[in-house]
Amino acid sequence: MPERPLALYADPNRVRQILNNLLNNAARYTPQGGRITLSARQEGDDVLLAVSDNGIGIAPDQLAAVFDMFTQVGRTAHHAGGLGIGLSLVRSLAEQHGGQAGAASAGLGNGSVFSVRLPLAPPGAPAATPAPGKAGRPASADVALRVMVVDDNVDAAATLAELLALIGHVVDVANDGPTALHMAARRHPQVMFLDIGMPGMDGYQLAQALRQDARHAGVLLVALTGWGSADDRERTRAAGFDVHLTKPVELGALADLLARHAQLAGLDAAVAS
Repeated sequence: MPERPLALYADPNRVRQILNNLLNNAARYTPQGGRITLSARQEGDDVLLAVSDNGIGIAPDQLAAVFDMFTQVGRTAHHAGGLGIGLSLVRSLAEQHGGQAGAASAGLGNGSVFSVRLPLAPPGAPAATPAPGKAGRPASADVALRVMVVDDNVDAAATLAELLALIGHVVDVANDGPTALHMAARRHPQVMFLDIGMPGMDGYQLAQALRQDARHAGVLLVALTGWGSADDRERTRAAGFDVHLTKPVELGALADLLARHAQLAGLDAAVAS
């Protein structure tokens, strides 16, 4: 830790999210008995937060993709789990604070270092200045939407919901098709992101059931899937989906999609939670 306190203009809860995601990521890919180190130091006008581990590491050709949403890198049969959404959130939060996120590794088997650089608050500064870039823009009150995320991967669904809430939307989560149908009847979502490969009632069946219910006539159905061929897109269209998104998807693309839907639907009032 630094010898003296360092002042930031920052949301403490969001900085906590950054560190939680980096530490969880390090723990996921560091074996029992490994070592994880959290450090903070001043570098010029910035503070550098770093989480280092001696875990499975990252191949050089995969480093550039580690912060992309839904990207999986360095996975093995013994280190599966997670979709990389947490690291995408880390980058988004860092950029919204005027900072940046980075990753380094000497290669597979040689551990990793994930770092976040945040600007220090200059003396007497009236407010923090958000950085330009590709981070998702917060939704203004007149484009906030009721959104539902449906995915049997509990962690992935919760993290995507957190991302969408971060940019200003009201988000519910369901982890299977029947629960989603019941919840949609009560919550009347305006947009639903559906995973395709769910057990029992899959995404196609859920979309068809929603389209057969007049109460959901105006809902925007978005398929989030790893499959993106012409046949896959035709199948989602036939099932009733409006949009087919292939993973990985950037948070900015999701923000733009929701903003366009609000504009086209003529929504001009904030939604109630």
